[in-house]
Amino acid sequence: MLWQRAAFACVAALLLAGWRSWLEAERSLLAAVLMATFICIIAVRCLVLWTILVPGTPPAATGHALPDEVLPPYTVLVPVYREKDVVAQLIRGLAAVDYPAVKLQILFICEEHDVPTQAALRHAGLAENMRLVVVPDGQPQTKPRALNYALADATGDYVVVYDAEDEPEPDQLRKAVATFRAGPHNLGCLQGQLKIYNAERCWLTRQFAIEYAALFGFILPALERFGLPITLGGTSNHFPRRVLAEVGAWDPYNVTEDADLGIRLARFGWHVGVLPSATWEEAPETYRDWQQQRKRWLKGWLQTAIVHTRQPLRTARELGPVKFAAVHVTLASMLLSAFVHPVYVVALAASIVTPGLAFDGWWWSGLIVFLTGYAVSLAVAFVAARRSGHRGLGRHVLAMPVYWLMISAAAYGAVYEYFVRPFHWNKTPHAGRRTLARPSARATALGAPVEEVADQL
Repeated sequence: MLWQRAAFACVAALLLAGWRSWLEAERSLLAAVLMATFICIIAVRCLVLWTILVPGTPPAATGHALPDEVLPPYTVLVPVYREKDVVAQLIRGLAAVDYPAVKLQILFICEEHDVPTQAALRHAGLAENMRLVVVPDGQPQTKPRALNYALADATGDYVVVYDAEDEPEPDQLRKAVATFRAGPHNLGCLQGQLKIYNAERCWLTRQFAIEYAALFGFILPALERFGLPITLGGTSNHFPRRVLAEVGAWDPYNVTEDADLGIRLARFGWHVGVLPSATWEEAPETYRDWQQQRKRWLKGWLQTAIVHTRQPLRTARELGPVKFAAVHVTLASMLLSAFVHPVYVVALAASIVTPGLAFDGWWWSGLIVFLTGYAVSLAVAFVAARRSGHRGLGRHVLAMPVYWLMISAAAYGAVYEYFVRPFHWNKTPHAGRRTLARPSARATALGAPVEEVADQL
């Protein structure tokens, strides 16, 4: 949109002028904007801490109470690209799903030129309810385009998306059906709780596991509890197929299609819930793989922010004032915090190393807000790590500020990619599960006593 380009040019010009002349008014304005970003993060994290200390009633897991004859047809969409090494693990995991085979359709979605993955699937001995769908070569070559292509072959009343390395809990589909039937009439999607099975591999996977534990264990449930829009995770999304058709399914050009779809569901009046069922997946084990994945995510969130602010009045009318504000707070905490985090780190370091350096009241107020944001974010992460079931994960929370700086570096790379190749999909390779044990069921059980959680804080 023209107004978005004009606004971007004005902000860039102001920042450049402030950098060159460091005018008092510009400096104060910049500090105020940066401070507002971290206030958004503090608000969300405080909301999360409140829901931890004052938990609601956990949803009843009634999936096994439904007899097979009343279960609806279900379609599982599994996009697989250059994943021949995890095909055997993938098929084993999906074969363990506890759902009547005659009512379960599993579609493996491959790109036409990805011959090795197609061959691995064909030679794996697919069950009768499993089928390979080959997506013709075309642009953009993205996961959402592949999902849209395969959706035309879906026969289930409900649809779920899994990634190639995913291992859902066997009764997840039954729980989803029960939750949809017991939920409100506008329940349009259920997000499964994603957990990491290779958290013990290295420092990077431990940080990733802490991040996921906080996001899927606490932050998304808090947003759901208050009826606020949720940006979906890229897997374990359960939908009534009619809802997907109504909202236009996935945007093939958005490289974080899940975030866009979560906001679009809210704009159409659909509620997104969190399903109390885990899906285990793999965290990137090398910096390069992690960076490429994170750049894609941040680029997609930037695309999502731009798309849903093109017509702000229309978006505000569709969402309502509270949800409209919540969407922008969510996007601000995801994007702006990543961009401005190094600024405050440098300012804090400069104030310590150079005591005589002049900073005005705005900067010192901003640094206080910045450190408060650190405190509440680390508190949520610590409780999440302790509740994750991974032994000793809590002590690694103190290293998260370094991890956040890595996210900031990826954010700047994402901006560059947005301008030079906006629809390029950075593929995340997967090695598959090794001889690693999942955390115990007791340690990962939902709804720990309030006193236990309070002690952890």
